[in-house]
Amino acid sequence: MQTSWEVIFYRVPAVSVISTLIKEAKRFGLAPWWEVDDLIFDLELYGQNSNLLSLSKSEQEGLLEGAQLYRDCLQLCGRGIASTRVLSEIMLRAGVRDVCIIENALDGETLRIAEQLLVQEKTSRKNDEVVIVYGSGTRTHDKDFVECAAGLAAAMDAEPRLLLRIIGELTLPEDFLRFGSRVEYLEGRDYAGYMAVLAGADIAIAPLEPSIFNDAKSNIKFLEAAILQLPSVCSPCDTFRVVVEDGKNGFLAKDEADWCDALLTLARDEDLRERIGLQARQDVLERYLPEAIAQQQVAIQFPSPERRETDRLRVMSVNIFFKPRSFGGATLVAEEMATHLSNADTDVAIFTSCEPIGELFSSSLRYETGGLPVVASPLSMNIDPIAGLDSPRCTAQFTSWLKAFRPDVVHFHSIQGLGLGMLQVCVEEGVPFVVTLHDAWWLCERQFMVKPNGRYCFQRHIDLKVCRSCLPGAIHLEVRQDMMLSMLREASLLLAPSESHRALYLANGFDPAQVKVNKNGFSWPKAPRQRRQPKTPMRFGFVGGQEAVKGFPLVREVFEGLESSDWELVLIDNTLNLGFASMDVSGWKVKGKISIQPAYGDATRDAFFNSIDVLLFPSQWMESYGLTVREALSRDVWVISTAPGGQAEDIVDGVNGTLIPLDGRPESLQSAVEGILARADMLDAYVNPMKGVLPNFEGQAEELKQFLQSVVHQDSVWRHGSGSPCCQ
Repeated sequence: MQTSWEVIFYRVPAVSVISTLIKEAKRFGLAPWWEVDDLIFDLELYGQNSNLLSLSKSEQEGLLEGAQLYRDCLQLCGRGIASTRVLSEIMLRAGVRDVCIIENALDGETLRIAEQLLVQEKTSRKNDEVVIVYGSGTRTHDKDFVECAAGLAAAMDAEPRLLLRIIGELTLPEDFLRFGSRVEYLEGRDYAGYMAVLAGADIAIAPLEPSIFNDAKSNIKFLEAAILQLPSVCSPCDTFRVVVEDGKNGFLAKDEADWCDALLTLARDEDLRERIGLQARQDVLERYLPEAIAQQQVAIQFPSPERRETDRLRVMSVNIFFKPRSFGGATLVAEEMATHLSNADTDVAIFTSCEPIGELFSSSLRYETGGLPVVASPLSMNIDPIAGLDSPRCTAQFTSWLKAFRPDVVHFHSIQGLGLGMLQVCVEEGVPFVVTLHDAWWLCERQFMVKPNGRYCFQRHIDLKVCRSCLPGAIHLEVRQDMMLSMLREASLLLAPSESHRALYLANGFDPAQVKVNKNGFSWPKAPRQRRQPKTPMRFGFVGGQEAVKGFPLVREVFEGLESSDWELVLIDNTLNLGFASMDVSGWKVKGKISIQPAYGDATRDAFFNSIDVLLFPSQWMESYGLTVREALSRDVWVISTAPGGQAEDIVDGVNGTLIPLDGRPESLQSAVEGILARADMLDAYVNPMKGVLPNFEGQAEELKQFLQSVVHQDSVWRHGSGSPCCQ
């Protein structure tokens, strides 16, 4: 339903779970339909069904109570699908605004069974018996049978060869006792068995009591007989009159004389039975095959969505996290790019993950954020790195969203845990895709190429023999590498956020023409920075969480070793926004002051950087870029950063920051921190002289759109096809 353009609730009552689903459908912007092929939703008319009298009082009460729930569901949906004309009129009287008629079609099972039975020879009978068959099913049809009883009995009196075969429960009038063995009762049986009994007969009867209840019924009894080339005699209720041409493909009988005459006419003329049976089969095949109903009725009521006549670029963005579940720098970039593209005459949809929700089980979650339609697949935070390479459920939900939204191009960001199957789907469907290489996950099992000892692996061309020293016992590395590289090579374009990160992928054999740089922007300050107050403690900030790869252990070791107490350290705990804390500094032995804050957002970003003078960025890998570094540099905050790597590309040592070697040693960071403390007055009036060269999100999005447009297939069926209206 999350990716549908119509939703139909078939023959369901307005119990709690169904009412919830209807509300959910309306939340998606859908106008639900309620479909039924029986008059079960009108309490007054249903109560007039005389067949109910054959049921116990408790059974009657249960059916009538259910009628109100069915009516409630019809009215909740507001639109109805009826199988008959009379049923549609009653729906309209119930107050719904729109009703269409789609007749019941012959189903595949019925057609298959009929084909098998038609090639079988009928069992020879003694004394040239002519078998009349009546499928009762349940005892609720006693009143219906009365319609034909007198005429049938008269025919059996006049024609001794006639034999009545009843399938299921039926209370016959006492008048039939005189026929003795000429009346056979067969127990109810499965559908194939029922059809076999039908095929073994010569004439079928479908008597129905005159009532609006029966006028609302479909003509399935005629269809079942006709598909077996069995001639029928039917009561002239509304739906039988629609299809039965009296004397040509069946007979209509309204009274005793009609029933008697029709049955005797058929019983005494075998050629007529054959001609009428053949004509009946031909007529129902023309009108009631699934393909016929689909083309002549369903397609008219539910045509394909209008073809999209627009030149607007249509992009699906994929990232492991997305608002409101924001986490990490890649997520921020994915969110900003989606928002900026959407504001630049581009249709954007999102596929992401969400925290598993008990009542949704494994279903995806559809929601909207900032005007962007989002489908999220439930995914645990604890993802096995190997199993996360392929997630069949995510792939299936992505495929559904892809086919509903029909993008011109898919833009993959960080997809750890969502699986590579999504990229394969794009290949199979002919949808071009672009991958932004936010980190080294595509090349290395260790996403940031940091060894177990916390030191960066300085491999440029990845050698799996070296990798096995980091992952002893790993036997999947070759397969992983094949999967990753083969998918990347199917991409129309690869985007790196920095020149240094692009160089890493070029060193691993990628075509320079396939890998471009799209520098990440960032959120510039909304107001000028508040100047640092002289002779106040130096304020350091660290936003990398407690990951060793971000240098957290080095920060602790350095600040525990400082002799000075004239400093403050603000630590950002990213997981606080996910509902739990990951940092505890109660055991730190320091002389200065430490505080912990949740990750900042748009509203609090400037306030955070106003609260620090120096940003610590001792990352232990060659970062693809440095978002936080750029945020700090634009706000006149000095940065201490490791180099080389994308994080250092905007820093000139001694001008707007301090560069330290990427060697995992605390001495380099300690020397830089102590150097700042020794020259605290240097930052009293500090202004970064190189802010003008920093990128921004607007420029990044503009360049990104050009990249995406360059890979769109102008003649693609996706570009000119139609998608779900709820996704337009």
